[in-house]
Amino acid sequence: MIFAGKRPNNLGVNNGRLAACPNSPNCVSSQSTDAIHQIAPLTFNTSPEQAIANLKSVIQSLPRTTIITETQDYLYAEFKSALMGFVDDVEFYLDREANIFHVRSASRLGQSDLGVNRKRIETIRAELQAL
Repeated sequence: MIFAGKRPNNLGVNNGRLAACPNSPNCVSSQSTDAIHQIAPLTFNTSPEQAIANLKSVIQSLPRTTIITETQDYLYAEFKSALMGFVDDVEFYLDREANIFHVRSASRLGQSDLGVNRKRIETIRAELQAL
C-alpha cells in the first residue's frame, strides 16, 4: 500500500462533467478534447439500469478492484496494480439521453502509466460489448 496515494478530492460529477485530466499522460477521459487524454465514451443499447448493472458486473470481475461509490448515474472504483499497489481512480458517468457512459481513468501517482488506464477502459468496453 506504499504507492496507494491519497484519494483525490475532485472526483464526482460537476455540472455534467467529470474532473479534467491533469497535464500528465497517466489519465484518459471521454470528456477530454486533447489527443493524449481523449478516449471514446462507453456506449450501450440496453436500459440505463441494465447498463449500469452490466458495468458493475464487469468491474467486479476485474482483479484488485473496489467499487467505492455507486448511484443511479455514477460509479467510482479503485483499481490496484498487482506489483506495487499503485491505485488508479476510475469513474463512470451515465448520460441517459445519449446512451453512453462518460469515463475517466487516472493514476494517483507518477507521470506515465505505460498506457494502463487506456487499456483498462478498452478492456471494460470489450467486456461490455460481449454481454
